[in-house]
Amino acid sequence: MASQTKPVLHGYFRSSCSWRVRIAFALKGIEYDQVPVNLIKDGGQQLTEQYQKLNPMQQVPAVEIDGITLSQSLAVIQYIDETRPGPRLLPADPKKRAQVRMISDVIASGIQPLQNLYVIQKIGAEKMQWAHHFIDRGFQALEPILKQTAGKYCVGDEISMADICLVPQVYNAQRFKVDVEQYPTIKRLNQTLVEIEAFKVTNPSCQPDTPADLRA
Repeated sequence: MASQTKPVLHGYFRSSCSWRVRIAFALKGIEYDQVPVNLIKDGGQQLTEQYQKLNPMQQVPAVEIDGITLSQSLAVIQYIDETRPGPRLLPADPKKRAQVRMISDVIASGIQPLQNLYVIQKIGAEKMQWAHHFIDRGFQALEPILKQTAGKYCVGDEISMADICLVPQVYNAQRFKVDVEQYPTIKRLNQTLVEIEAFKVTNPSCQPDTPADLRA
């Protein structure tokens, strides 16, 4: 049985990993509380001793749910899918479920970590070119995969964890000036998804910790 206590999401408005969890909660209709963790202010609030107790990797998100704390977005998504009612975020069919996990891992392991804040801070002056290169490289792999798996959404005609991963990654691609026009399947899927309410209300432009100058 799921706990009646609202989950608590410790995250950052522009973190794609935090955004994935917000989308999953929205798709499932789960109410939750947000505790902002500013990755830039005070040298990075994720680096405090207090936050490290929640997430030893000193990253966002950390989610307190059902008496446990989970600190990887895909683990959180799969947990809430297994414990909460609402639309499935992983398909029942084993082949489609494997495809969803494959696409999610391409993004969550093969693209996003190479352009996250901690990495590009280490790169220094070349950070824009670095992020652009690795997102572009990842999209070159993702586009032919999605051509094979996509229907209306990333895998067939049901929204899944793969779509939850795709939208924040396209948002990052646009931030780092990647030409998404080169990837027609990615572009089409993203255009469809960003019009869905769960993706709109969780956008970085409208979060409690979004700076005033970045609000939509």
